[in-house]
Amino acid sequence: MSELDHATPQTDVLDDGAAGKDAVVVATAQSFGDDPLAIRDTDHYKQEYVKGFVEKWDELIDWKKRYESEGSFFIDLLKERGAKRVLDVATGTGFHSVRLIEAGFETVSVDGSPEMLAKAFENAKAYGGHILRTVHADWRWLNRDVHGEFDAVICLGNSFTHLFSERDRRKALAEFYAVLKHDGLLIIDQRNYDAILDNGFSSKHTYYYCGEAVSARPEYVDEGLARFQYTFPDSSEYYLNMFPLRKNYVRRLLREVGFQRIDTYGDFQATYSDDEPDFFIHVAEKYYRRDDERNEGYSSAVQTARSYYNSSDADNFYFSVWGGEDIHIGLYATPDEDIATASRRTVERMAGKLGLTRDTRILDVGAGYGGAARQLAHAYGCRVTCLNLSEVENERNRQMNREQGVDHLIEVVDGSFEDLPFEDFSFDVVWSQDAFLHSGDRVRVLEEISRVLVTGGQLIFTDPMAADGASKSSLAPILERLHLDTMGSPNFYRRELTRLGMTVEFEEHNQQLPTHYGRVLQETERREPELAGKVSDEYLAHMKKGLRNWVNGGNAGDLMWGIFHCRS
Repeated sequence: MSELDHATPQTDVLDDGAAGKDAVVVATAQSFGDDPLAIRDTDHYKQEYVKGFVEKWDELIDWKKRYESEGSFFIDLLKERGAKRVLDVATGTGFHSVRLIEAGFETVSVDGSPEMLAKAFENAKAYGGHILRTVHADWRWLNRDVHGEFDAVICLGNSFTHLFSERDRRKALAEFYAVLKHDGLLIIDQRNYDAILDNGFSSKHTYYYCGEAVSARPEYVDEGLARFQYTFPDSSEYYLNMFPLRKNYVRRLLREVGFQRIDTYGDFQATYSDDEPDFFIHVAEKYYRRDDERNEGYSSAVQTARSYYNSSDADNFYFSVWGGEDIHIGLYATPDEDIATASRRTVERMAGKLGLTRDTRILDVGAGYGGAARQLAHAYGCRVTCLNLSEVENERNRQMNREQGVDHLIEVVDGSFEDLPFEDFSFDVVWSQDAFLHSGDRVRVLEEISRVLVTGGQLIFTDPMAADGASKSSLAPILERLHLDTMGSPNFYRRELTRLGMTVEFEEHNQQLPTHYGRVLQETERREPELAGKVSDEYLAHMKKGLRNWVNGGNAGDLMWGIFHCRS
């Protein structure tokens, strides 16, 4: 433990003219009291950023190296969205404010630390002679001190983790939301605390804190505190107590405050595995889309799946080979059973758990060609709403509904399961087969499903999953083929569904997964000559390789599959 933790604060007078405030008295040594681990208070950051620490902060960042590693990511993103007026609410020592000014943005620089603002003002003059427009403000009262509307708010440098209470976090986000124009954008980043909490600390030391001679490591971590130690070349040590935000928690807060679409990048990349990045960057849109504009807001993962299933190669292959009406995993009585028969047996097995009647309102999420919906409509006379992201598949679905005389019972809706276009408590049952894996935000999918289910409603679904504890390397060929970063797992679904207040039952049928993909591979190879001219050779080559990966992964025990039955 450094002596700084127990030092009696010394003080200097700081000229805070840059922040538009009177001169204030500031500490030159940090103080965390007798028990630093007990300091879990939002306002304590003001005592942590003492003058000596602030003076050394740029050694940690290394402006030149950070400029090179970050590239033009934020600048390009803001220009693509047409932003002109930007509020930097976590100015720090001024790195991003200066970059924004140099890129031509009208920039206002805010920080809660007068020491940081003074240093930023000094740095801006040194780096190009810029004069920052600074405001000393607390995020929780941002609109009291900052006036006007902005095209974008940026909150960078892991700054949001200084807020320790959920009330403070919600209030700060609400203030960010309020200061934005109707179509404004919030960019907020955080350390990858999920990886730190779950796997221990590691860092590529590449993107954010680029100073090679400075060490920044967690001294202590639990679910409510990440205490980082910063050691500088002169052996001086400083500490920051921060709240370890989990990625999906932040995304959920952003949505609950009112942001409509959130894309999350890992170390500036759109595609990543959750345990890889040092930092997550959330890009949250305020713009509210009407129902007829929702498709424009698809996440990158959903958009990738939509483009794939809308392609003529995919449509012709799945409709011709996979079973015609059903494109999900079957329950096979024998390994060589017909694919369509096994697929229908899955639907029968799932339906048998639900107690369906003519009055049951069902939402089929990721309905594909609608085979399950037609089977349910024929068997029970119930009404089914099919939600699916592929307009091509949806048109086939509507055509087959008309041909089979059940179009009066089945409605087909274009849309994404990450943003269900339905009112709360609209359905008695939500049904899904092998679709959730295509989402980049499965937590959001489950939350949306919970929202539209009536009290006491049922969720039943299947999904190809990673086995609990499966290694990243063993899943790599499958993830690469699907353009996915992660897969769900049984424990993931149990945890998230329980959090949503559901009871969860899982009926495991692991061997059916390699059996099914093996049967599809056999049919593909058998019928390859007749597919010529309908499906490209390149597509078939990739498909056969992918099917073999599924078979191998299932047989190796790296993959799982079965039926989840949940009650709200």
